Amino acid sequence: MVQADMVQAAAIANNVFHALSNETRRQILERLAAGPATVMDLAEPFDMKLPSFVQHLSVLEKSELVASTKQGRVRTYAIAPAHFQVAEDWLSQQRKLWEARFDRFDDYVLELKNKQLKKKEETK
Repeated sequence: MVQADMVQAAAIANNVFHALSNETRRQILERLAAGPATVMDLAEPFDMKLPSFVQHLSVLEKSELVASTKQGRVRTYAIAPAHFQVAEDWLSQQRKLWEARFDRFDDYVLELKNKQLKKKEETK
């Protein structure tokens, strides 16, 4: 991968994880999983001023986890699933690394246990 591509991929991942780091934004995404919704519909369950809520939508849109359309004065948001793959890929990579580490640790503990058993047998 070219350096510029790697930098761009890192920026995308940073935006995605930043967007997912906030509980309000995660709740918005959970709501949008049921289907598109207007700003007013999305904001209704939250106890915050509309400009603050719209900032959350802006972060989600910047991360490309959601996309919006405007018809007249009504803006509607929907899930844009492509960048969810960024988070899934990163988490999968981390899971593989940790599983390999745990496998090596299990092997090491088994080796120590076998050595200990061998010593016990030799001292009998």
